[in-house]
Amino acid sequence: MELKRVVVTGLGALTPIGNTKDEYWDGLVNGKSGAAPITYFDAEKFKTQFACEIKNFEVTDFIDRKLSNRMDKFSQYAMVASDEAIIDAKLDVDSLNKLRVGVIWGAGIGGLETFQDEVLNYAKGDGTPRFNPFFIPKMIADIAPGNISIKYGFMGPNYTTVSACASSANSMIDALNTIRLGHCDVIITGGSEAAVTIAGMGGFNAMHAMSTRNESPETASRPFDANRDGFVLGEGAGAIVLEEYEHAKARGAKIYAEVVGGGLSSDAYHMTAPHPDGIGVMAVMRNCLENAGLKPEDVDHINTHGTSTPLGDVAELKAISEVFGEHAKNISINSTKSMTGHLLGAAGAVEAIASILAMENGIVPPTINHETVDENIDPELNLVLNTPEKRKINVAMSNTFGFGGHNACVLFKKLD
Repeated sequence: MELKRVVVTGLGALTPIGNTKDEYWDGLVNGKSGAAPITYFDAEKFKTQFACEIKNFEVTDFIDRKLSNRMDKFSQYAMVASDEAIIDAKLDVDSLNKLRVGVIWGAGIGGLETFQDEVLNYAKGDGTPRFNPFFIPKMIADIAPGNISIKYGFMGPNYTTVSACASSANSMIDALNTIRLGHCDVIITGGSEAAVTIAGMGGFNAMHAMSTRNESPETASRPFDANRDGFVLGEGAGAIVLEEYEHAKARGAKIYAEVVGGGLSSDAYHMTAPHPDGIGVMAVMRNCLENAGLKPEDVDHINTHGTSTPLGDVAELKAISEVFGEHAKNISINSTKSMTGHLLGAAGAVEAIASILAMENGIVPPTINHETVDENIDPELNLVLNTPEKRKINVAMSNTFGFGGHNACVLFKKLD
């Protein structure tokens, strides 16, 4: 069976550094930090008192108040980003065969704020179980694609992938394979997360996973820097319209890039720590290259997982050096989490969008906040530090890894 070709025809982004794909891209190339003191609740007693929140966002500008009240933030974000992507793709929704249009979404946690608020309200009461009737449908992680499909009437595959911070990369790979196999013409894919909450911040602080650089939030996310001390929590959504190539060509769609491969692997090592030798990361990149039918020397740019954690950054770069050999020095490597923070289940999608736009514009966004060289990192690697780099990009790779050892890798290529 000959596999179908799959292309990107629409993008939508709601991020801590820009509320549309164009604003997001502008923030990336200008090295904008999305980190600032938390405004959603009083974080004075928390070890980490800052995060990368969405800014200047009013949900009722996009979604009717009655409907938005029935959605957790992560679902609201999904709706806004997917609306932008569908408009960007210029999809004539009414003319589509909706049985062949799906929504495959990623979320690592789902409606954490809804769960937190309902439980806290119950705890404050007299023991009488008074819960919002929308508690469960607001909270469940699969409701985001459900809401998107309900709005547009898309009746193809509809579900959520959950693999912690690799969730939306998994959703893209599932979408890629579904179209490749001829089951769908179009899939709206991506991911969303909204974990900047009391429970989210408290839980990650208890793990000692986040930076505590409270005196300078905007410089706290510093992948590859010797003085990095943990990730910065972010929130938002990224949406991508994937389409079968002939279907896109027939309607004269703008094509951003071709999705040529996806790879998966497991560290099989630890609940939260990466394998120090990057064995699973090596495997996922090799799997992705093989799936795409590409050689290591074909890759021009890698958007790393690069969370700004002491162990993770070193393990990933070691793996890149091992997989790509001498060619690793020719690859423009960056971490856009230095600007957006870590969007957990939405990370794969927003970083895939960064990779696609880097290819389209011939610019690799910088890894900001780098001040001190880490002697454990190969100095010959081009980490695109602090200043964007202009270069032609024909093939871009996006890496995403999650707690539990989940590894996912996606390859994008300029359309031949």
